[in-house]
Amino acid sequence: MVLALADGSQLRLGFIGAGMMAGAMIRGLVSSNTCLATNLIASDAYKPCLDSLQSELGIRTTQSNSDVAAHADVIVLAVKPAQVREVCEDLHKANARALVVSIAAGVPIKRMAGWLPANARIVRVMPNTPCLVGELAAAYAPNEHCSPADTALVGSMLGALGTAFKVKEGDLDAVTGLSGSGPAYVFQFIEALSDGGVRAGLPRAVATNLAAKTVRGAATMVLETGKHPGELKDQVTSPGGTTIAGVHALESGGMRAAVMNAVLAATERSRELGND
Repeated sequence: MVLALADGSQLRLGFIGAGMMAGAMIRGLVSSNTCLATNLIASDAYKPCLDSLQSELGIRTTQSNSDVAAHADVIVLAVKPAQVREVCEDLHKANARALVVSIAAGVPIKRMAGWLPANARIVRVMPNTPCLVGELAAAYAPNEHCSPADTALVGSMLGALGTAFKVKEGDLDAVTGLSGSGPAYVFQFIEALSDGGVRAGLPRAVATNLAAKTVRGAATMVLETGKHPGELKDQVTSPGGTTIAGVHALESGGMRAAVMNAVLAATERSRELGND
């Protein structure tokens, strides 16, 4: 269903930045009929990104951020953290009154508010790369100037791309450490599973496919059964069997602590970036 504003008009959505993540979001919003391609506009300094989206989807493109500000009810900042200030100042010069949604990691709302027009409505989002395949796991935090309708609108946009949770801004660093950085941890685990299969004699292609589908299947079981992961683990660990032998090896290698420490390290780094 096409999203609409409180006055009933169709959502006009703008993206500043049209790279990999923005492109995935735009494609997902159009394919889910959440936003019409004719109501989308994107800007980027790298024209080939814009040309690709325009030819594939028929959205409007520009290399002017002020054009986006003039034609959008919601503006998504999909640029690198170091570029956020410049983009916000462009919006300030244009006196933009759109709802601003930032997916730039480590840039706090308070800092963006100082660069945008007074009383700007800002929602900070931490997405992740599975958005590229329609499996977004994200969290978002609105500032005090956002209305309930603004917050609900962003939740619906993100929900069309996967799963999104409203959290306090202070929790976004932990979200960054878990789901924002988490795909990299899972890729490493899949690679390690595949390496183990190869070491045990399987061809690489077979090992990688089995590893990836095992991870996908296990994740689906957690989500669909609602059971605790530990309970599901116990269901496949027979006394004295092969699985408990493997689990014991993982525990001996400190896998659980290593994963927890990875989340904490990424969380702390996100906090550091926010303080730079």
